[in-house]
Amino acid sequence: MTPAETSPPAPYPRASHSVSAPLLLQDPTTQATPPWREQLTLRGIAVAAALGALLCVVIHRLNLTVGVIPALNVASGLLAFFLAAAWRAAAGRLGFGRGTPFTRQENTVIQTCAIACAGLAFSGCSASYIFAMDRKTYELVGPDYPGNRAEDVRDPSLGWMISFLFLIALVGPFSIVLLRKVMVIDYKLTFPGGTATALMINSLHGKTEGDLAGKKVHCLVKYMGISFVWSFFKWFFSGVGDSCGFDNFPTFGIEAFKNTFYFDFSPSYVGFGLICPHIVNCSVFLGSVISWGFLWPFISAQAGHWYPDNLGNSDFRGLYGYKVFIGISIILGDGLYNLVKIFVVIAREFCSMQSKKRDLPVQALEAEDDGSCEQLAEEKLQTEVFLKDSISPWFAASGYIVLAAISTATVPTIFPQLKWYLVILCYFLAPAIAFCNSYGMGLTNLNLAPTYGKIGLFAFASLVGSDGGGVIAGLAACGIIMSIACSTADLMQDFKSAYLTLSSPRSMFIAQLIGIALGCVIAPLTLWLFWTAFDIGDPDGEYKAPFAIMFREMAILGIEGFSALPLHCLDICYAAFFLALAISLLKDVAPANVSRFIPIPIAMAAPFYVGAYFGVDMFIGTVILYVWQKLNREEADGYAVAVASGLICGDGIWSIPSAVLSILGVVPPICMSFKPSSAPRHAEWTSRGHLPCSEAHRPAAQGRRVQRRAAAEGGQPWRC
Repeated sequence: MTPAETSPPAPYPRASHSVSAPLLLQDPTTQATPPWREQLTLRGIAVAAALGALLCVVIHRLNLTVGVIPALNVASGLLAFFLAAAWRAAAGRLGFGRGTPFTRQENTVIQTCAIACAGLAFSGCSASYIFAMDRKTYELVGPDYPGNRAEDVRDPSLGWMISFLFLIALVGPFSIVLLRKVMVIDYKLTFPGGTATALMINSLHGKTEGDLAGKKVHCLVKYMGISFVWSFFKWFFSGVGDSCGFDNFPTFGIEAFKNTFYFDFSPSYVGFGLICPHIVNCSVFLGSVISWGFLWPFISAQAGHWYPDNLGNSDFRGLYGYKVFIGISIILGDGLYNLVKIFVVIAREFCSMQSKKRDLPVQALEAEDDGSCEQLAEEKLQTEVFLKDSISPWFAASGYIVLAAISTATVPTIFPQLKWYLVILCYFLAPAIAFCNSYGMGLTNLNLAPTYGKIGLFAFASLVGSDGGGVIAGLAACGIIMSIACSTADLMQDFKSAYLTLSSPRSMFIAQLIGIALGCVIAPLTLWLFWTAFDIGDPDGEYKAPFAIMFREMAILGIEGFSALPLHCLDICYAAFFLALAISLLKDVAPANVSRFIPIPIAMAAPFYVGAYFGVDMFIGTVILYVWQKLNREEADGYAVAVASGLICGDGIWSIPSAVLSILGVVPPICMSFKPSSAPRHAEWTSRGHLPCSEAHRPAAQGRRVQRRAAAEGGQPWRC
């Protein structure tokens, strides 16, 4: 798992879930596998489009608030089952008939299509690099910041975003599709997320699991409704701006609240804690304690010595610079370690002539009695189906070359700073990057696409330089590399699911392309909704877009260097970088019973910029799951994903009406806020013309509404 970037190791299947033949396929030899064309249905595409739109909203919201994205494969498979079942039930009641049976293969295809669509919200249409180009981020970094030029600004626009995505996103699947047999059958890579998704889909469609499927769907709908209603209820108390309501509830007292230690009653983040492994949640909470409990208060006490004490909250020459760059150092330290580790493993395996099964750090899917006739027959059937509908090498190679050529010719018209020969360089490196990222995901379930993107960001910004627009060129190249690396890893993981559910790889490949095409429209539209409805990038607002500033700063550093950072910032960054490397190395070399307690550095870095409340929310989620597992392990393992998916999706669905209300100018009727009992009453503050400092950061339109409300109450217009 990585902030804004990498999907966390899938918590399922757990050790208690043995992926045995009966559970996976429910006697597959007695079931007819539908042809690949029948696995692709209009019903499935419609469901995938709706599910992809929902997941795009969820991913954008998480990316803009905390910058951490959970693995959504399992949730997508479950939601696909629920939506397709609802479609068939509605069609039957309306007299259209229930249509063709809903098979596990169609379920897998829908999940693949939806994830391909939503994946663009994580990679090609990521708010991290797109908002790093806009004027708001430029202003937050500061016009007087060295290397931050007004010429290096490109505000989001539906036209260029959709065009850019169509040019870069469809190339990815062609770069690695020919290696599906090598990774899935020859190397037997586990792809934990794909395996967990296949296990769940097979259990939902198994004859003996019908009652369980119905209970899981009921559980998901129940908690989705609870989450939506709770988010709606919270809205009534949120007032104008971002300083009111349950999102600013001083759970542990006013002093702790000032250091962002509080529970904000967010269903999404609690659900995130339920779906992530305990070590990830505890790592995030530990990072919250280290950063906001000790490090930032210590550095704040040095104001006037290490940095000027009259700087703004978003000035990189002050405390803000420490927050951003120390967090980046930890992310890069852990990310580069995993990247180098994957390169070493790949090089060792290609140079070694020993048995892959003995050397590769993978887990066999077979049960202990893997020599049984039943197991062998199942593996034979899986392999036959997986190899039956092949994809022509000529088609894959020619598709990649043609699409890359079109992209090379047209991308410079969108970003003139990124010359055509630099685009060619991106596509020359892409297949190797795609293979390494897919291989790494098969081993660890870590999607390192953003790490590859950051390296490309540095490299291309340095190649272009400041005068040539290196900031924009580096960010655009970052988008290309992230899109290809992410889509190929997702496709290979979906091939693993296809192998285990007897789905055709040809139908999966086509579903991937359809999902990407849908995502090229849906991901920009949903991102545009957030950008127009909310004050994106406000350091004191809900949608901070935490990684947008980081990405712009990394691009500037690629061409300008570190001379503008405050005192000792670079020294602390070096220490954080090497500490992250050491912890990652220790986690790999320590015995298993010790390494499982060693925190994950990249997860610890998430709250350094965002705030401690995120770690508190996730820790509450993991405590709930831990207690649930102690009380009833089987029930917790079976329903935790459904509960978490419902909480995350219900809160994500509320983002849509919330955005509409914001666009229409509808203001919540109540502002619930808290202050020490010794503080003056709010009415006295109003009559004296004072305004809490948090009001000062509201957008101009909201500020005017505040002043009108003060005038209507007979007081003076509020001021800070």
